[in-house]
Amino acid sequence: MAKKNVQTNAPSPRAERARKRLLRAAARDGDTLLIQYDNSIAGFDEDDVEEMRDEHGANVITRQNEDPLFKRIVAAFINPFTIVLIALAMVSLFTDIVWVDTADADPTAVIIIMTMVIVSGFLRFIQELRSSKAAKRLTEMVETTACAARKFKDRESGETRSEKKEIPMDEIVVGDVVYLAAGDMVPADVRIIAAKDLFVSQSALTGESEPIEKFSAPIDRSAANPLELNNLAFMGTNVISGSATALVITVGDDTFLGRIAEQLQVKTPPTSFEKGVNSVSWVLIRFMLIMVPVVLLVNGFTKGDWLQAFLFALSVAVGLTPEMLPMIVSANLAKGAVSMSKKRVIVKNLNSIQNFGAMDILCTDKTGTITQDKVILELHLDIHGNDSIDVLRRAFLNSHYQTGLKNLMDLSIIEHAHKADLTNEWGEYKKVDEIPFDFNRRRMSVAIEDSSGQVELITKGAIEEMLAISSTAGFLGSTEPLDAKLQEGILDISRGLNEKGMRVLGLAKKTVSLPVSLSPSDESDMTFMGCLAFLDPPKESAGAAIKALGEYGVRVKVLTGDNDSVTQTVCKSVGLDVGHILLGSQLESMDDETLKKAAEEIDVFAKLSPSQKARVVTILRDSGHTVGFMGDGINDAAAMRASDVGISVDTAVDIAKESANIILLEKDLMVLEEGVIEGRKIYANIIKYIKMTASSNFGNMFSVLAASAFLPFLPMLPIQILALNLIYDISCIAIPWDNVDLDYLRKPRKWDASSISRFMVWIGPTSSVFDITTYILMFFYICPLFSGGHWASLGPEAQVFFISLFHTGWFVESLWSQTLVIHMIRTPKVPFIQSRASAQLTLLTTMGIAAGTIIPYTWLGQQLQMTRLPLLFFPYLIGIILAYMILATVMKKVFVWRYKELL
Repeated sequence: MAKKNVQTNAPSPRAERARKRLLRAAARDGDTLLIQYDNSIAGFDEDDVEEMRDEHGANVITRQNEDPLFKRIVAAFINPFTIVLIALAMVSLFTDIVWVDTADADPTAVIIIMTMVIVSGFLRFIQELRSSKAAKRLTEMVETTACAARKFKDRESGETRSEKKEIPMDEIVVGDVVYLAAGDMVPADVRIIAAKDLFVSQSALTGESEPIEKFSAPIDRSAANPLELNNLAFMGTNVISGSATALVITVGDDTFLGRIAEQLQVKTPPTSFEKGVNSVSWVLIRFMLIMVPVVLLVNGFTKGDWLQAFLFALSVAVGLTPEMLPMIVSANLAKGAVSMSKKRVIVKNLNSIQNFGAMDILCTDKTGTITQDKVILELHLDIHGNDSIDVLRRAFLNSHYQTGLKNLMDLSIIEHAHKADLTNEWGEYKKVDEIPFDFNRRRMSVAIEDSSGQVELITKGAIEEMLAISSTAGFLGSTEPLDAKLQEGILDISRGLNEKGMRVLGLAKKTVSLPVSLSPSDESDMTFMGCLAFLDPPKESAGAAIKALGEYGVRVKVLTGDNDSVTQTVCKSVGLDVGHILLGSQLESMDDETLKKAAEEIDVFAKLSPSQKARVVTILRDSGHTVGFMGDGINDAAAMRASDVGISVDTAVDIAKESANIILLEKDLMVLEEGVIEGRKIYANIIKYIKMTASSNFGNMFSVLAASAFLPFLPMLPIQILALNLIYDISCIAIPWDNVDLDYLRKPRKWDASSISRFMVWIGPTSSVFDITTYILMFFYICPLFSGGHWASLGPEAQVFFISLFHTGWFVESLWSQTLVIHMIRTPKVPFIQSRASAQLTLLTTMGIAAGTIIPYTWLGQQLQMTRLPLLFFPYLIGIILAYMILATVMKKVFVWRYKELL
């Protein structure tokens, strides 16, 4: 297989020095290196650690520096919408202040526009700052560690002692002695000085899918690429199997991973969610750029006052700019992250919350999610199915002496042996060698020597593999040939236990001769001793959680490496369809098209390898699904990376946590349900603002064009439009805290910008009908009634009052309709009756309507050139608003009937 090594630019002097250091280390033996770094197997003490850190730096990769406060403030205020507003404010500055006499200067428009910019930017900055702080606090709860040798002074005796100690990865220094085992992430660039069947996955650096076996022998190749040397391991790679002792050569930015990170200090490409928001943003801006010149030309030609027409068009541009959208998006995501943190869910990437909500398939491993993650050793049986203390004793010695990652079955064996008072027996033996577990052999072995010098190899593993490497069977101290009949009897026992939901391992032994240097080839011609049966019972909440996720449109699929019998029993007990289970061996022979069909229909997959899990996830994504994967093991990392949302738990192995977008502090499917709901609430509240703003703007354009074409004066003063828009924006601040209908949450939601234009065309003109109704009411009835006659018959002074009264009436009606549209569009149901907004949103919109209605009666109203509205106006206003709400409700129903959904 061709290697796909990392391609890099010309190395910096620092990187070249680090490369040569690695090559020199590769060429020297372990003892020489320990002397060179003034260390020993006992490890550094605290003073040595500080000295090495000062000399070589900390084990921290310099990521993109967090932007300084000033830059973050600027970023919060600079987006397409605020740029438009700032440009409009600059134009208004010159037209209203700089180019006019001092006595006529009016800064009100500039103040209102800049207030909108400041409100939007400030709120966005505060929300992102809160989110950043919350993320930092939560990330501290998830710590990646490494096992290193450290010396310390015993307080009682004063003696210097050494211990293997789990320490945070960033505390590792050059020269440290570290210990690696299956599941570990390599904490720095290291030289292997002792190894036992060590296999390391370097795919993160080289693209090689197959694990690389590492050795400790020196290699003298001065011109080589360090990545090609099999006695070096690199930060960011992970140990698949085996164990090793290693010496740290380079840390932090000097590592290969650090060098790559330095070259990749670029902004990550936008997600589909960000692309959707941006596309909508530019649609609205283009709409504004088209309509504003039309408004300018219509008013300029019909009114003849081009300056006033320009100022009016300027105000319309402000009104059409959804400047609160960035704040609404940021506030929604930040609120969601904080809300999920209270439910013990850590969000590493804010945008992944929306993908969480869009998820329609959740793939999960079986252990710990569906089951209790507490394996219990139920039975230890001989070859005929009888209880055997001898089988338990040998299983304990195997589990006790292995140095790799002790899994739940090992811990269960040790716990059971404690209860049976067998744990003192280890003192009679010493370990000679071992062959660690790996996913291909599916077994592990230890060689132990007893007090008489006899060495016995004890192996445990999957029942089929154990029978395959055994030629005899042991029973009551004697052996007999392992013929086909006896094998079938053992398999019958195993199948019977499997049908009860138990996981079965086989145990075998073999006498070996000194000196011992084991390899997998020694696992042959063994004596099969018996079976170990384990039970990982289903969680009481698993069935309810799977049912609840199903009610929210999330289909759960189990992807496990366990055998099909155990998987079938457990999955059936929690309500999953186990009519057809797809095995890894069957999957291997399928092409992508066949697997695509199978993956749609089948919910349970068993005996899968890590690459097969990732393939199933990829196939489901290619079929148009949004796929989450929840796992905590080494074999889950590839599938988590392949999914839309990688979900892990705080107790997961390092590589799984690093692969995850979301980390659960409780491994429980019910927590996932809450995360899905939170993600959908976020999407719902963002799309509410976008659709209500887009439709409102579209409707306002009809109203403004109609008024501009037929009225002998501007339908509203520029300053009044700005004030109207400011009050509406403030009312929208509470949208992230709005309630969302339960019906809406039950279906996965994907970003669909195409629905915005349909919504604009259908719902927007609804408000225009009542804007025009208000024009007619004000122009032909209310204004003539209180001005002393119709427009054409009035003198100049009366016309000024006529215009002021008209402006005030349309201002109040526009405010009522534009604010109430928030309640109309937020739900397909009847607002206030079938679906109520949150208290925050109801309060702000009520306050907005009240403030806008009171303004004409205040000093501020005078400054905005408004006049007091007669009481006669309000019965008509209420009638118009009620009619508007009825028509909007009808149009909503028609829209939902045609397009199947409102938001």
